[in-house]
Amino acid sequence: MKRTIILVTTVLAAILLSSRTFAQEDLVRVFRWYIPADQQYVTVAEGEYQDGQLLNWGWSDKTLIFWAYRTPGPGRVAINGWTNPVTRAHISVCDDEYNDDQMLKNGYTQKHLQFYALTRRGSNTVPVYRWLIPKRHSWVTMPDDIDTDVYIKKGYRHKTYQYYGVYRNVDAPIYDQL
Repeated sequence: MKRTIILVTTVLAAILLSSRTFAQEDLVRVFRWYIPADQQYVTVAEGEYQDGQLLNWGWSDKTLIFWAYRTPGPGRVAINGWTNPVTRAHISVCDDEYNDDQMLKNGYTQKHLQFYALTRRGSNTVPVYRWLIPKRHSWVTMPDDIDTDVYIKKGYRHKTYQYYGVYRNVDAPIYDQL
């Protein structure tokens, strides 16, 4: 009887730990990089490009902005990256926000899947917005854990809701182990 209880407990613990590990592996960090030559920002998911490659292109100021998902799932939307070769602007767009024809007509090319983001607020989430910097016609993606007035004073305009990112602080891996 004791062996049966120990076996059942061990199997349940293994299942619980494997599902928790899978959930952590499904998360991907999303960074904002600054391109000094173009005075623009770009949103990049971990693994989308190698850091050395981005540094070689002259990008700097890598900043973690939130976490997202690598795979599709219920309540998630695909986020695609686009580049405009004329204005050299980079933009991250929800799959259902604009269709490909609209993006191509606006001069954007090089569509590529970046990550999947939540469409609804949940625990430990943060709303993510896109801002326009009109004088450079560039876009910047930011979580809404900042003071909006500061960015308006810097000339940012057209704050547009995008999706929800997963907010994790530096202590999150410690709590995941409990």
